[in-house]
Amino acid sequence: MKILFITDNFPPEVNAPATRTYEHAIEWVNEGAEVTVLTCNPNFPQGKIYDGYKNRIKQVEHIDGIKVVRLWSYISANQGFVKRTLDYMSFAWMSSVFGLFEKADVIIATSPQFFTTWAGWFLSKLKRKPWVFELRDLWPESIATVGAMSKESRAYRTLEKIELGLYKSADLVIPNTPAFKTNLVNRGIPKEKMHVIPNGANLELFDPDRKNPELKEKLGIKEEFVIGYIGTHGLAHSLDFVIESIAKADFGNIHFLFIGDGAEKEKVKSMAEDKGLENVTFLDPIPKDQIPDYLALTNASLVPLKKSDTFKTVIPSKIFEACAMGKPIILGVEGQAKEIIDEFDAGVCFEPENSTEFADAVNRLVGDKELYQTLSENALNLARAYDRKKLAKEMLEVIREKVVGK
Repeated sequence: MKILFITDNFPPEVNAPATRTYEHAIEWVNEGAEVTVLTCNPNFPQGKIYDGYKNRIKQVEHIDGIKVVRLWSYISANQGFVKRTLDYMSFAWMSSVFGLFEKADVIIATSPQFFTTWAGWFLSKLKRKPWVFELRDLWPESIATVGAMSKESRAYRTLEKIELGLYKSADLVIPNTPAFKTNLVNRGIPKEKMHVIPNGANLELFDPDRKNPELKEKLGIKEEFVIGYIGTHGLAHSLDFVIESIAKADFGNIHFLFIGDGAEKEKVKSMAEDKGLENVTFLDPIPKDQIPDYLALTNASLVPLKKSDTFKTVIPSKIFEACAMGKPIILGVEGQAKEIIDEFDAGVCFEPENSTEFADAVNRLVGDKELYQTLSENALNLARAYDRKKLAKEMLEVIREKVVGK
């Protein structure tokens, strides 16, 4: 089976879409599929081309058996609605054109970002091949949630109509949360054409026995307990609330480590400096293979989002990676994510953007060693239940059964 996969992000980028696509594709290749990935030149989230790459019209490389076709796109940082839209649409246009020259039995297009799926639909029609909509974010709803667009605007209503049209057009929709599936069913999409494949953890990469006292010393972290946040510092992640809450609380022997980049990083970094927070460290993004080293020096993983009904449907992928290292989750997300943490008893939860509950959750985890040990063991159980390798194989079988073989 020849798979043509369209995605805006791919390694060496280290965000969730890049990691999921890469780890799924490796397993598909191992199962005998031929995988071609259409993607941009790596630039997320700074909007700067990574060393070793140039923003050429087209360049091809092979990574672990995957053919990777990198296409020119308008490059912008992950901030500014108009520039990001131009970025997204330029890639959709380029992948629509160059995808015509790639062989495929099935086309998969993933969101975010939304315009990538337009290319999937277009290529499906011209190549007369089935296509799969991998749903990782509810666009345009999610961009309205962070204030980038009004739900009352004509543009929003137009995009929503296009969104529903794409779901109906796709031969198969693969949401990554059950809540996404429910959302679509309630909006008229038949449940029979959907199959949920959640995010998961690479259990071979993340080793719970890994320790890293040298790195902790190198970073100058003296506090005994380290809470880590590794990921995008964006509008949705409510890190300004976290900094405000740290400033209000007396956390004593606790250090907060933020790793990553994004539209809000400079803002939250300046907030921490203005408030004189000496127990907070900000680091630039790190390569994927180094993430286990940095998780190893932490004691718990912080996963916050803004308080919104939209975010009740999401399950942040950083949950699974931290759990695979045996790190309890400090969760500021309601809905699906909280249900998973509660089901496995793998962390402590607080109401999003509630400073009092945030402080209570942190202090309870740090102050109760028996609770911490229990949550750490349960975190490993959660990760094993969401083994990325098994989920990738399940997705491949579903595509073979429902799309290619029908």
